[in-house]
Amino acid sequence: MIVLSIPKSGRTWLRTFLCAYFCKCRGHDFTLTPERYGDPAIPRVIYSHDLFEHRTKGNLWDAVRGKYLVPAKELRRAKIVLLARDPRDVFVSLYLQMTRRDPGTRDEFGQRTIGEMLRDQQFGIGSIVKTMNDWLDEFSGRRNFSLLRYESLRAAPAEQFRALLALLGETTPNMSIFQDALDFSEFGNMQKLEAAGVFDLKILQARDIRDPESFKVRRGKIGGFEDYLFAEDRQYAIDALRRLDPHFGYEPMETRQLTPNRH
Repeated sequence: MIVLSIPKSGRTWLRTFLCAYFCKCRGHDFTLTPERYGDPAIPRVIYSHDLFEHRTKGNLWDAVRGKYLVPAKELRRAKIVLLARDPRDVFVSLYLQMTRRDPGTRDEFGQRTIGEMLRDQQFGIGSIVKTMNDWLDEFSGRRNFSLLRYESLRAAPAEQFRALLALLGETTPNMSIFQDALDFSEFGNMQKLEAAGVFDLKILQARDIRDPESFKVRRGKIGGFEDYLFAEDRQYAIDALRRLDPHFGYEPMETRQLTPNRH
C-alpha cells in the first residue's frame, strides 16, 4: 500500500497506529520502521509526499530524474490511499514546521510572515491545492484508490482505522491489540512520546521541548488555521480553496468572524 499526502496531513498519526498494531500483533517492539524486522507478515506500506516534494525539494537534476516521485511501477501495482486534510490547516502546520522546526528551511524562511508564505508559489496554499487536485485526477479512476480525510479520522478513528486495516488484508483485527494501538497513537500520547524521544526517526523527535510549536506532533486541531491568519489571509485561502476539487469535501467558507492575532 502507498499512502500519499501533503506534509502535515496526519501521516505520522496514521503511521504510528499501523506500526503499533502490526508490531504488537507479530510480537515485535514498536518502531516506525517495521521493515527492519524482515517479517513478511507485516504489510509493506510506503509513505510519500510524492508530487509535493518533487515540486518543492531538490535541484533541477532531482526534478528531471523524479527523485521524490513514487516509481510508476509501484503506483500501478499497489493500493493507493490519498490522505487529505483541509489545505488551510495543512498550510499553517507546514509554515510552522518550516519556520520553527526544520533548521534548513528555518534559516531560509524564518523571517517571512505567514501571509507572505501563504502566497508563495512553491509552499503556499495554491501549490497545496494544485497537488491535491493532480493526485485526484491521476488516481481517482482506479479501483485500488481510496480517499481518506484527516477530519474523518478525527471524527471516527476506530471506524476509519478498521477500514484501513481491511485494505491491508486485516479484515478481522485482534480487537485488544487494535484498542492498544488506538490508545498508543492517541494525540496526547504521541506528544509525550515525541518529547521523550521514543520515536526512532530523527524527523519525529522534538526540536525544542519548551516550544510546543516546534513539535512534529503539534496540535492536530481542525480549523486551527483561524488562530494564525488575519481576515485578509483567510479570504485569500478561501479563494484558493474554490479551486480544490469538490470531491475532497472542503467548503470554501469562513467559519468565524473574529480576526485573531497571529502567533
